[in-house]
Amino acid sequence: MLLWSVLKIVFFVLLVVALTFGVNFLLESEQMVLITVAGREFALTPVSGIIACGLALVALYLLLKLIGLLSAVIRFLNGDETAISRYFNRRAERKGYQALSEGMLAMASGEGRLAIRKAERAEGYLKRPELTNLLVAQAAEMAGDTAKATSTYKKLLADDQTRFVGIRGLMRQRLEAGDTDRALQLAEKAFLLKPGHGEVQDTLLRLQAADENWSGARQTLAAKLKSNTLPRDVHKRRDAVLALAHARDALAEGKIDAARRDATEANRLSPDLVPGAVMAARMATEEGKPKVAAKIIRKAWDAAPHPDLAAAFAAIAPDETPATRLARFRILLAKHAGTPEVALLNAELHIAADDYAGARNALADLAESHPTARSLTIRAAIERGEGEPERVVRGWLAKAITASRGPQWTCENCGHVHADWQPVCEQCESFDTLAWLEAPQSEAALASAAPMLPLIIGALEDHSEETPEVEEAAEIIDAEAEVAETGNETEPHAEPEETAQARGVS
Repeated sequence: MLLWSVLKIVFFVLLVVALTFGVNFLLESEQMVLITVAGREFALTPVSGIIACGLALVALYLLLKLIGLLSAVIRFLNGDETAISRYFNRRAERKGYQALSEGMLAMASGEGRLAIRKAERAEGYLKRPELTNLLVAQAAEMAGDTAKATSTYKKLLADDQTRFVGIRGLMRQRLEAGDTDRALQLAEKAFLLKPGHGEVQDTLLRLQAADENWSGARQTLAAKLKSNTLPRDVHKRRDAVLALAHARDALAEGKIDAARRDATEANRLSPDLVPGAVMAARMATEEGKPKVAAKIIRKAWDAAPHPDLAAAFAAIAPDETPATRLARFRILLAKHAGTPEVALLNAELHIAADDYAGARNALADLAESHPTARSLTIRAAIERGEGEPERVVRGWLAKAITASRGPQWTCENCGHVHADWQPVCEQCESFDTLAWLEAPQSEAALASAAPMLPLIIGALEDHSEETPEVEEAAEIIDAEAEVAETGNETEPHAEPEETAQARGVS
């Protein structure tokens, strides 16, 4: 860099020296320059000749300008209303676009304040607010000047060309501020202006789902499919979720026919959507169509086994004996044999039929290889049914307290665990992100449950001072024994002790 500066200085000095020698040479020269114009001769000294050449160049420049002005006048007369103004503003326009480009470069480099100054300067030259206001608004957002960004976005609403940009900018600001009601209104306006805009579609769909506007969300989803911004298979799945959500609301309001129609539609669109299959099957059972209900459950079970499907399958014939139920469930147990869910279901059915040996064979080593609250509780019920000492039974229950709760409805976006399936995550408000997953056991849950272990294990040493925790654990085993004796359904217990009998399987 220093070398380049030295070279420029040397070049400048040499240029000055050369010009000085040239001027001295011309002044001392006695030769004349003869110019003939229209038969007349003009004798000029060398210096006078150079001056004459300069004047000629200026005259040529003025002539070209005059020609350009005449051309602009001709275009104006031919209908171009801005031809003359553009001619006079060309220099200002050039400076304006230069300032605009500098502002865009400042935006790209993260200099929000500099970008605002350049944009305002460009507006002074160009008088093009549809260009400069957008840059000012985005630069103000980058600089953290929310008030200026908001006022600039509102200016964009006045022009048809920039109205969508202004609404979208205000919508994003309301979302960042947490004002979802106002953001929903702006998203609806933006959607009307550009129904095919992918970002607006996604935002509107998410806000409508969070607001439980299922009908509006289905219309937005249809627009996404029409504009090819959503694959058809994903559209069918999400449309099923929205139909199911609408069916739940209709059922809660006592609109049985609407609930049945939407539940059936949800199951048709996505047969493997477990909550949809369960609701459709239960409504078919209540309508006196057990074969239809069984067909719905079997189709969903073929995709993946689930305890809610087993409970709905059991509800088809609630008064059957445990042995009859076990025989009827064979068609489900044959599918996905060897999976944990099928093994647990098989063991629960055998317990209900008083077949503890069969339950042990069905459970196999699942309580050791994949210990969960459910598998360990079933193992405790088997030990109780086979007459093992109470200490052994409660030892398995002690393990169940700190074991994983098994698969649960878990949001794939934020990891929040839900007690029941929901179309929208109650934590992060994401749409259709709940999946039947085994969430990792938190250290906090383990720490809070650990103090109960000595109470449960050592309960037999002092029965006179049993704690409520021990009594609750004992009640679980008593419930299992009662199921084994009667084969009837029991009321659900709170997790992690919940079993399939409590879900309605037995």
